[in-house]
Amino acid sequence: MADEPEEPQNPFKGTPFEQFFAQGLGGMAGPGGAGGQGMPDLNQLFGQLQSMLQPYDGPLNWDVAVDLARKTVAQSPDPSPTSAQQAAVADALQLADHWLDATTSFPSGVTTTAAWSRAEWVVGTLDVWKVLVEPVARQSVGALSTALPEEARAQAGPLLGILGRAIGMLLANQVGSGIGALAGEVLSVSDVGVPLAPAGRATLVPANVTAFAAGLDVPEQDVLLYLALREAAHQRLFAGVPWLREHLVGAVTAYAEGVDVNVEGIQQRVEEQMRGIDPAQLGNPEAMQQLLEGGMFEMPDTPAQKAALSRLETTLALVEGWVDEVVGQATEGRMPTAAKLQEAVRRRRAEGGPAEKTFATLVGLELRPRRLRDASTLWGSLRTRQGVEARDGVWMHPDLLPTEADLDDPLGFREGATAPTELSEEDFDAELRKLLDGPSDSAPSDEE
Repeated sequence: MADEPEEPQNPFKGTPFEQFFAQGLGGMAGPGGAGGQGMPDLNQLFGQLQSMLQPYDGPLNWDVAVDLARKTVAQSPDPSPTSAQQAAVADALQLADHWLDATTSFPSGVTTTAAWSRAEWVVGTLDVWKVLVEPVARQSVGALSTALPEEARAQAGPLLGILGRAIGMLLANQVGSGIGALAGEVLSVSDVGVPLAPAGRATLVPANVTAFAAGLDVPEQDVLLYLALREAAHQRLFAGVPWLREHLVGAVTAYAEGVDVNVEGIQQRVEEQMRGIDPAQLGNPEAMQQLLEGGMFEMPDTPAQKAALSRLETTLALVEGWVDEVVGQATEGRMPTAAKLQEAVRRRRAEGGPAEKTFATLVGLELRPRRLRDASTLWGSLRTRQGVEARDGVWMHPDLLPTEADLDDPLGFREGATAPTELSEEDFDAELRKLLDGPSDSAPSDEE
């Protein structure tokens, strides 16, 4: 009797992906295999996967993402802002900056103003989206191989590479549809808490401002001015605190880098998912999407991720609370509708609307300042007791910022401190170093 054909070697044997790829190889065997010899036609499998891919750099295909975002935006009317709308936005931002001059020690951070359509918002924020999304995408794509032993990784390299690019393509579709949906809701480039445009470019989206105003019993020109005040305040803070932008973006990156693979959990999910999916259809985008939606690559939060998330949420609350506080100062006695608008914006930001949920889907975490009211109270109390300079001076270094515990008692932050006195540069450096380093048996370094 002729020898039975050898079963194809599974390079994932002994790994969490053994069942997945054993079925993937075996499912291609039999009469339909290459030459009718019961061997899997790997060329056919690779060809099916490769046919759905286009060459691209990075963890996901941004051309696909942008194209889908544009198509999502185009599902509803998206006219370019008129010259009158452009002028109205520019005037509102100019007036807002003038009002803010008396509320903060930070100078204006606005260098250019613009009114964008939703499609223009997609294109204008793309560079920052890449910085925010790619770390998460890279970890998601890389999770498939990093969970394997080195020897299995070497044997399965080609298949992993193609699957990684297929996953990258699916992520591009998710990112594109998410950014497109977000473009239909955001009011400005600072609306999600992280500035999404180049430094100094203050921008509002008139179509979305009009939609937001429609739900309020407030004149639209008041809504526009109030949102311009918030945008200009964001610009001042990020311009006056050079480390802040990188601090927030770095927290997102730290979250992505903290992704850890739950090997046992993935094995269980793979086995469950593969029972209902024909491995020969792995080249089918819908089949791959079904795997992803089933949680195949869903990772639990690690301690590093939780720490990054806590730091991010607290900093976002402090940013939004500071903006809330200075805008409250600026509108006091000038805008009777300000209290109503403040409450509408607070509720929108604190409760987390569709925009925040979409952002959470894109970067893998929620950027929602749950403690906005506490942060606003903290900044206002500090200003009342010690003045504007003391309040704004807290932003000098990230280690000086209030903590989550400080937000639990916002009126008690720096309660025993007095207003700052005039210090020489050397004295200031020494005091700051002492505060940041804490007690030490050794003398502090003189290095900058």
